Amino acid sequence: MNEDSQYVIRGIRADEWEKVKELRLAALADPVAPVAFLENPVEAAAQPDEFWQGRAEGGAKGNPVRQFVAEAADGRWVGSVTVLLESAGARGIFDEVIPVEQGHLVGVFVRPEQRGTGLTEALFQAALDWAWGLEEPVLERVRLFVHEENARAQAFYRRFGFAASGTVVPMPGDSGAKEFEYLISRP
Repeated sequence: MNEDSQYVIRGIRADEWEKVKELRLAALADPVAPVAFLENPVEAAAQPDEFWQGRAEGGAKGNPVRQFVAEAADGRWVGSVTVLLESAGARGIFDEVIPVEQGHLVGVFVRPEQRGTGLTEALFQAALDWAWGLEEPVLERVRLFVHEENARAQAFYRRFGFAASGTVVPMPGDSGAKEFEYLISRP
């Protein structure tokens, strides 16, 4: 549970695909979704159940993906973050060569009514604790990308200990917009 004991922060289970779907569609419907997510909400909503079942199964495994959620006492999911494991030498989501064993945080979302309550911090802490606790691969760092216009998220990432790496990539689907890479090194 987080500090006020209203929420449990935990990894998802493979059989929770309906909640994975509901929370993701809520995230994609959020007003900041266009600068926060690379997924199209119409296409996501049209995906068959098998897609969401596979997504939940993958996010529950822990290799190469692990999804964490904030769950309210009534069972409702109110936030999520996902860690992708990236191997040195492989290609990343922007087709770049991955320089070291690292984690990549994606899908950061907290419902608007829970923002500013500490849930994002709790989700990030769970994700990083998991990443640093892996025996194999041993991750050197964790990164994330943030849209140039998402100042609120950039401020949170800096407060949490991430630093801009200087790497800037074009946002997929909008070559006029930029995504900034932020990193945090293994403690």
